[in-house]
Amino acid sequence: MELMTHLFYYNAFAVSGSWKLLSPMDIFIIGYGVINFMWLKFLLIWRYFRFWSLLSGIEVPENMPKCVNNCHNLEDFWKNWHASFNKWIVRYMYIPLGGSRRKLLNVWVVFTFVAIWHDLEWKLLSWAWLTCLFFVPEMVVKSAAHAFKAEGALGEFVFREFSAVAGAFTITCLMVANLVGYVIGPSGINWLISRFLTKEGLPVMGFMLVSFYVGTKLMFHIQDVK
Repeated sequence: MELMTHLFYYNAFAVSGSWKLLSPMDIFIIGYGVINFMWLKFLLIWRYFRFWSLLSGIEVPENMPKCVNNCHNLEDFWKNWHASFNKWIVRYMYIPLGGSRRKLLNVWVVFTFVAIWHDLEWKLLSWAWLTCLFFVPEMVVKSAAHAFKAEGALGEFVFREFSAVAGAFTITCLMVANLVGYVIGPSGINWLISRFLTKEGLPVMGFMLVSFYVGTKLMFHIQDVK
């Protein structure tokens, strides 16, 4: 954490607004760095105090049970980010609102509450609503995937490849939502799109998707080993 704070200036670029002067590849690296920094920061805070709770004989939930770089879908990511808060939301908001029977509607209510719980800012509300917008196709695809039964080795191969491609797009969507929420704000959405839909930006976007596809395949192998 100390090395990252002193040697890598992700947060300085994000806070100062100097990301506007950078290339699409730089913006991608800053967004990736910020989310890793946030994960490590919260991991240290929560595990430090969990350690003292355990010494006192009180077993509290592990808030970061999974590495931020080992999540290839939004549902899995949010179950493993501040897990105790997730448990509280499920028990006292999600289930009383109707649970999985009204899943498509409930995510909007829940994430809007989470944004306001953090702070009443437009960029956080934009982050929440973008996350919900990306959640909807994931839930639809998941429902279709559960109904689909792969037959034979070819069917399983195609299904696994499709899942890896879907994972690459999901990780990209997660990064976009976090960039808007914690770096560029809602006013920077049009700027971000215009930067990536250029001759310089499109190869970076392709590189990102291929990287996340490979990363998702690695996550599948880790899951299989476990």
